[in-house]
Amino acid sequence: MNKNPFEIFIEECPELAASFNKLVETQRKTPGLDSKTKQLVNIAIQTSNRNVNGVKMHANMARKLGATRDEVKGAVVLNLHLSGLNCVLECLPAALEGYESDYL
Repeated sequence: MNKNPFEIFIEECPELAASFNKLVETQRKTPGLDSKTKQLVNIAIQTSNRNVNGVKMHANMARKLGATRDEVKGAVVLNLHLSGLNCVLECLPAALEGYESDYL
């Protein structure tokens, strides 16, 4: 089985990964948005950054939190007028793959 990039980060940089995970946990606890919505926002942000692995990972997490396939697609294509067609074309396949697999 191939490891995803985040698993490699954890293995190769355990202390740094632990600190990063603590930051992420603190952010998750920030009030205002529910967990599923936060993942959809993350998908949109990762798409605008053209981070295909991030899109895939957050799509998988969004599904586990109850997001529909259409919601995940919507978070990606939201970038069409903001970041351009290239971002959408690069990230939409990754979002669908992450949604339909057990990437994490």
